[in-house]
Amino acid sequence: MPLSGPHVVPNESAIRRSPFSRDTVRFLAELKANNDRAWFEANKHRYEALVLEPSLSFIESMDRRIEGISKHFLAVPKRTGGSLMRVYRDTRFAHDKTPYKTNIGIQFRHERGRDVHAPGFYVHIAPDGCFLGAGLWHPEPQALHAIRMRIVEQPARWGKASTNDAFRARFELAGDRLARLPRGFAADAPHVEDLKRKDFIAVSTIANADVLQPDFCDDVAARFKAAAPLMSFLCAALDLRY
Repeated sequence: MPLSGPHVVPNESAIRRSPFSRDTVRFLAELKANNDRAWFEANKHRYEALVLEPSLSFIESMDRRIEGISKHFLAVPKRTGGSLMRVYRDTRFAHDKTPYKTNIGIQFRHERGRDVHAPGFYVHIAPDGCFLGAGLWHPEPQALHAIRMRIVEQPARWGKASTNDAFRARFELAGDRLARLPRGFAADAPHVEDLKRKDFIAVSTIANADVLQPDFCDDVAARFKAAAPLMSFLCAALDLRY
């Protein structure tokens, strides 16, 4: 039997929305003000509803988008052991003994990556600032040397990867660097200032309001795509598939 009345097609813009909400950001701010185990346990149900579940939904939404940039980076929507970084801080050697992170950290790591020191795309959401990252943070000495050598051997490719218009419109290279050129590299080497880098990470600042926009996932994917030449260069230096 046919349905009575007109068939209404829902407005796509009404359906699409960011996985995150203002309540997500408010909860993170509350956690920063009440960073202790008793408060967190009493509010764990809110953490799961406002932070954990939206984060897993975002990771799931990013799966095909990440695959479209590179099939060798992974979006894994798991509560533990996936792309979502733990809320619990490692305080064993830290002066700050507060037990919880007050930001959302999500990393889409390379398939051969085991931790945050592997090549990856990164999403950081916090009340005091949001940003995206791409590259390697604190790479191991062997990996760091391999990247520097690749820059010396392929200076033109490094230049295109790190200074092309699409990349520079969205990202800037950041991180720690040495005061002096590392041993074994000539002072007149190409990109000499980049050879001093201890991190090969690119950062793209995003407004907190952008996180709440319906096209947030598409925006993140577009920015990550602009960093693809950089990621390809780093993967080649480390003998990883891109």
